[in-house]
Amino acid sequence: MKTILTLFALGFALAPAPAIVASADTPSAQDMVRAADAIRNPGQSFMLRNKLTEYVGGSARGSYGIIVYAKTDPASGQYQNIVRYVAPARDQGKLLLLSGTTLWFYDSASKSAVRIAPQQRLIGQASNGDVLTANLSLDYKAQLKGPATVASSDGKDIGAWELTLTRATKDAVYDRMTYWVEKGSYRPIKANFYSASGRLLKIAFFGKYVQAQGAMRPSETIIIDGVDPKLVTTINTSGIQEKSIPSYWFQRDYLARIPFN
Repeated sequence: MKTILTLFALGFALAPAPAIVASADTPSAQDMVRAADAIRNPGQSFMLRNKLTEYVGGSARGSYGIIVYAKTDPASGQYQNIVRYVAPARDQGKLLLLSGTTLWFYDSASKSAVRIAPQQRLIGQASNGDVLTANLSLDYKAQLKGPATVASSDGKDIGAWELTLTRATKDAVYDRMTYWVEKGSYRPIKANFYSASGRLLKIAFFGKYVQAQGAMRPSETIIIDGVDPKLVTTINTSGIQEKSIPSYWFQRDYLARIPFN
């Protein structure tokens, strides 16, 4: 994280793109995003653990522990999600449910579920939408801007393809993204997220790739505020494993009865 903050302080986050054009055998922009989706998300139903930590000026201010359960909806191809809060203790038992296009927040204390927006903040710079499993290729239309050299989360220069992603469905969390994927592997490296007015909301770096469920997948996401780079949130992912998840779990009325253990 110190490397990322230093890069932004010096203004070296992105090097100028070399004057190279895509060859005839270069995959389409949409195919590149689809390949990056397959790297971020296993194809089968799965679960994983995330630890989210908020930093202000390099000092940790708070954290959350969550478990994400994800399963593809065969009708839409998009993921259904249940997010289970496990830390801190005061939030244990709270849940998020993404079923279809509706996001619900369930409070075990009141035993009630209310609709919320994916853009609503979870902690620091991370919104609810940032912890939900999603296939970007289904929510965005991609255009290839060209080749670029982009700094990764550990400060290394990576040869990449720069893509512009524009909201293609009303369910997309952000209006527009600039997305960098590594040449050859199509691993996600960096993303800029913008509002409808074009304001930079946040910057995300994907790194610390590890072998999990048959592919090298990012185990850390660093999210930096679009205005103040001293505001940083990290999402550290572990324990990705295949899990059979019944479809009836993804029902608002069943949330209180899910046998997680």
